[in-house]
Amino acid sequence: MPRPLHKEFLKGLWEEIPPFRLVLGLCPVLAVTMTVENGIGMGLATTFVLVCSNVLISILRNQIPPKVRIACYILVIATFVTIVDMLMQAFTYPLYQKLGIFIPLIVVNCVVLGRAEAFASKNSVLPSLADGLGIGIGFTLSLAALGALREAFGNGTLLGHSIFGPGYQPLTFLVEAPGAFIGLGILLGLMNLISQRR
Repeated sequence: MPRPLHKEFLKGLWEEIPPFRLVLGLCPVLAVTMTVENGIGMGLATTFVLVCSNVLISILRNQIPPKVRIACYILVIATFVTIVDMLMQAFTYPLYQKLGIFIPLIVVNCVVLGRAEAFASKNSVLPSLADGLGIGIGFTLSLAALGALREAFGNGTLLGHSIFGPGYQPLTFLVEAPGAFIGLGILLGLMNLISQRR
């Protein structure tokens, strides 16, 4: 029996939140979350691709031959990545420059391809829309949370504004690669603690 639409949406916000529960899509999570702005921008771009590709693959699922399904999914995903790449280049150019190669790399993001294969290819349009939207928002919140942690303690700022005052000594390693792993581990540990107490 199919799950209600609201449950398909809500699962992406906690029980299947991509970086912390599915442990997928870690490259952009670790690479672009030096700031909150980067995290939100990458998350919204991925959400756009997730929702649009889930819906289109769901519509075409009975017409796509099984032997070439992965190639077809990548073609669909690449189409929407190209659209979001051009939109960001046109309307949010400074953010587009900061995210760099990671926007085109959404094509091979495990979260997007995983949802196409595991969900959209087996379900109708509305559940696929709810799944893509929930997973996308969960992914965006994850990136924003990690970006906030790294920016706040690594730079002493949040969205570019000082939050600890001029006397704060930033933990600069948090905005570097090792800090991304430590930040991800801290948030993952907090989520596990909260889950155990629920």
